[in-house]
Amino acid sequence: MKVVVISGSPRKNANTQIIMKYVYEYAKSKNQDTKLINLSEGQIECYRGPDEQYNEPTKTAANDIMDADVWLIGSPIYNSFFSSSLKNLFEYINYKKTVGKVAGITILASGNIGFVNVQTLITQLLSYFRVITNPKAVFLTTESINDNIISDVDAQNRLKEMVDETLEIASKLHQG
Repeated sequence: MKVVVISGSPRKNANTQIIMKYVYEYAKSKNQDTKLINLSEGQIECYRGPDEQYNEPTKTAANDIMDADVWLIGSPIYNSFFSSSLKNLFEYINYKKTVGKVAGITILASGNIGFVNVQTLITQLLSYFRVITNPKAVFLTTESINDNIISDVDAQNRLKEMVDETLEIASKLHQG
């Protein structure tokens, strides 16, 4: 299986990227064919339409997403919504190439508010792409991160569980 981990924050010092790099390392230990798309690196261009030319990192990210069987998506909550950078990334994705893929979701916020709303919004976006979403998202607050690491062991365990369950769902779908 091909797995892509998406860190959906555009901020250079994003807490989301700390979490999703952890998810990436764990997922890669389970499945070698795992790639990381980190929107904090700022290489994904703003979508300008289907007939425009885009840089290589943008085209590579879009192709990696469409080629992957599993998407592990992390997004911060910004203004009661998932990040606009994440939405921009999905502008490049052809919904005709995403049917039956499986996704797991991690959502990060500064406090315990808005998680279910943002989970619903991301799930709706993924439904447009006909992606099967693991219903058990991981909700984390910035309190679980200290000194650029996930210091909360429970948070680490929940992230690992989300990866394991999402990979298991995908494995079952690909067997049948």
